[in-house]
Amino acid sequence: MKVTDAEWTMLEVLWEQNSMSLKELTQALQPINGWNKNTIYTYLTRMEKKGLVTIDHDDARPYAAAVSREDCARQERDELLTKVYGGAAGDLIAAFLKESKISQKEIARLRSMLDDMEV
Repeated sequence: MKVTDAEWTMLEVLWEQNSMSLKELTQALQPINGWNKNTIYTYLTRMEKKGLVTIDHDDARPYAAAVSREDCARQERDELLTKVYGGAAGDLIAAFLKESKISQKEIARLRSMLDDMEV
């Protein structure tokens, strides 16, 4: 399941609120991307077909995320790891560490995580 940037934006709002009406979604998303109610509704129906949202027509707040943020984040990481680094997690981590400033606390946390992974 590939999540587009636009879908991710909608899911972020739904993850924060659990379930929403079309009016509430429009009010939340309009300042972010300028979408109107019809555009949002179109996205929601497409996202339902992809299994990203649920629509309960009997509910006053019928729109909810059908996938967790964690599952979507995992998929994005897996795709990046496979596409850019050929599945080599060490190369991905090394690239991030070379190009990002990391605090002593984060270094200690990474060391602890690596130690925990030792067999």
